[in-house]
Amino acid sequence: MTRRVPLIPTIIVLAAVALMIGLGIWQLQRAKWKQGLLAQYAAAQKQPPITWPTIPLKSDQLPLFRNATGVCLRPVGHRAMAGENRAGEPGYVQIVDCSTGAEGPGMSVEVGWSKDPNAKINWTGGPVSGIIAPDRRTGMRLVAGSAPPGLQPSAPPSLDTIPNNHRSYAVQWFSFAAIALLIYVLAVRKRRREERPKP
Repeated sequence: MTRRVPLIPTIIVLAAVALMIGLGIWQLQRAKWKQGLLAQYAAAQKQPPITWPTIPLKSDQLPLFRNATGVCLRPVGHRAMAGENRAGEPGYVQIVDCSTGAEGPGMSVEVGWSKDPNAKINWTGGPVSGIIAPDRRTGMRLVAGSAPPGLQPSAPPSLDTIPNNHRSYAVQWFSFAAIALLIYVLAVRKRRREERPKP
């Protein structure tokens, strides 16, 4: 008599394997998207400087990694976050949120770097030039090319800090799927051997 494969466990395992394969395919799609994004950023670095945008932009319209100039009319806030100076030393980058006029989205300026997260900022605004970097709070900020007294220039944004490890994640998911399927096949074979009638 032919022994049947257990139905419910098989369905569960196959569903899990299909999910893992789907996640692997999704990671491959993400890898292709990230590769295109990095190419876009690399091209932006070679383009001429722009003025800081005066209207709000959607996340896919942000001119990241572009050289830009802007005018901070009045600082309205200050925050610090982990970052590096140009020598690669860890510390805190000092970010000043600015008003740019009665209208517009405002501007965040990374004015410099310090070992002290509570460093005093001797900067009251004015014209500033630098490179546009991603910012978790405002979407983008201008990393100034020079620093005011008491601070050191921050490390400029680098494409090397943006990982594209989606392909390795995809390999992991495909490996998990293969291992899960192999373990289940071996478990079913073992069960069949144990259920065989003894002579």
